[in-house]
Amino acid sequence: MTDQALTVVKPKPAEPWRRRLIRSLLYGRNVDRAAKARARVGLAIVAFAAIYAVIGGRLIMYATIGDSHGTRRTASQDAIATARPDILDRNGEVLATDVKAPSLFGEPRRIIDKDEAIELLTATLPDLDTGEVRDRLSSKKGFVWLKREITPQQQQDIHRLGIPGIGFLRENKRVYPTGSEVAHVIGLVNIDNQGIAGMEKWLDNNGLADLHRAGFATDRLQQPVELSVDLRVEHALRDELLKAKDKFHAKAASGIVSNVKTGEIVAMVSLPDFDPNNPKEAHDPDRINRLTTGVYEMGSTFKAFTLAMALDTGKYDLNSLWDARGPLHYGKFTIHDDEPKGRFLSMKEVFTFSSNVGAARIALSQGVEAHKAFLRKMGQLDRLRTELPESASPIVPRHWGDLNTITIAFGHGIAVAPLQAVMGIDALVNGGYLIPPTFLKRSEQDAMALAKRVIKPETSEKMRFLMRLNAEIGTARKADVKGYYIGGKTGTAEKVVNGRYAKKRVLTAFTAILPADKPQYQLLIMLDEPQSTKETYGFITSGWNAVPTGGAVIARIAPLLGIEPRFDLPPPDRLILAASRTN
Repeated sequence: MTDQALTVVKPKPAEPWRRRLIRSLLYGRNVDRAAKARARVGLAIVAFAAIYAVIGGRLIMYATIGDSHGTRRTASQDAIATARPDILDRNGEVLATDVKAPSLFGEPRRIIDKDEAIELLTATLPDLDTGEVRDRLSSKKGFVWLKREITPQQQQDIHRLGIPGIGFLRENKRVYPTGSEVAHVIGLVNIDNQGIAGMEKWLDNNGLADLHRAGFATDRLQQPVELSVDLRVEHALRDELLKAKDKFHAKAASGIVSNVKTGEIVAMVSLPDFDPNNPKEAHDPDRINRLTTGVYEMGSTFKAFTLAMALDTGKYDLNSLWDARGPLHYGKFTIHDDEPKGRFLSMKEVFTFSSNVGAARIALSQGVEAHKAFLRKMGQLDRLRTELPESASPIVPRHWGDLNTITIAFGHGIAVAPLQAVMGIDALVNGGYLIPPTFLKRSEQDAMALAKRVIKPETSEKMRFLMRLNAEIGTARKADVKGYYIGGKTGTAEKVVNGRYAKKRVLTAFTAILPADKPQYQLLIMLDEPQSTKETYGFITSGWNAVPTGGAVIARIAPLLGIEPRFDLPPPDRLILAASRTN
């Protein structure tokens, strides 16, 4: 038997169970692996195509818009953080509002050719400072401002340049539709939309700045702020003051209309003023708010306080006599009247003739301490605080003696903010209540919750009578607009120049109440250094300039304030002195 080689076929080793499980999960059972591989390659191609499409889209966005997602998100947050509420007058007219405006920025790290960018930008915006732009674009910062609040046309012109790393952000810009009309009440904001004066600053000081920092002050959440100001009355007052300033060649002119029952300031104008849309004007020191920031000797308008002080004691009445037969001598000083009568004057005559000697004797009869206490009670010796941040402290004698009482009795030797004098006169005629002034809407009920009684009701009645009498037969005759039954008091104060009173440089004032029997409003008119004209026959006192200006204002604003004209009224002693008639 021939031996043959035997071939032994060994069986394949069994596939481990773990590998079978993985292969089953990846490919399944009985699947064509070649087809599966082709599908995987196709899927990879689609994935890479999608990735490159996203990258391409982002590059196109960078080229056309020129900012990053982070910058855009920050810009949106900044715009919201600087949003401010609208400010309205008492009738809902918009006095201040926000609009969106583009601002130009740069991203220095993304700018390829800085010299070219600077040349193109300064050619398009000639007011850009080349050196400043170069410094900003040469910094290592990721973001720099180049110009805030550009016009849409400027934005379009720069956009067409196609400079990488240059872009635009939409910011809130404050605009004032009424321009200069209510400038000293509204105030203004800085480039970052932050209040820096007037009611705009008050808003920031009373919670708006905190809301910004917390991120809650968005356009949707803020309610408009309603002021006490009536834009119609404001316009009429400003218009007449502009005419008076021009007619009498005055250095400045100012005026206030206040509600004597609530303390609301219905109108306030101080000329020269400024346009808050052009902030550079506000830096002119001659454009300050003379009614709250300035302090002045108010002249004979202060005689109203002097007479009220004496009447309120109950020791004197309207017929009480005061020696005005000649000048009053005190040491080396002599007090005299502009139009001396050479006789004793009644309380009524001291007021209507505006007697300095009579007022001085009245004040001396009360004594220095009583005089100081009364003026302090009337709010004339302390700094007046209102919503407006701009306020000044009165200038009061450091050592107050008899001579100070004599001069302060007729409005010299003490300087107060005109607004605080208005507050005091309001109290003299509204029944005796001192009410803090406000530039926000306030009801009579809210006002009475803040009010403080400072004189008796019968004293207030007598003061209303005296002011009406003065409009009929005294120094305020030129403001007696028929039908409106006004009352008033004039004041002319010589200004201090180089430590001495200058007779030809005066501040004239006129305060009026309307109607005098039941006052609702007070008007104050002030002219700084008015000049004489042919019509004034060389006179520069209040009765020839501030008083007729006040009459012109009253004729325009009384209908706007809802005061109806009345005719054929009885004399003031019968109409006003209902409770204590004294003749």
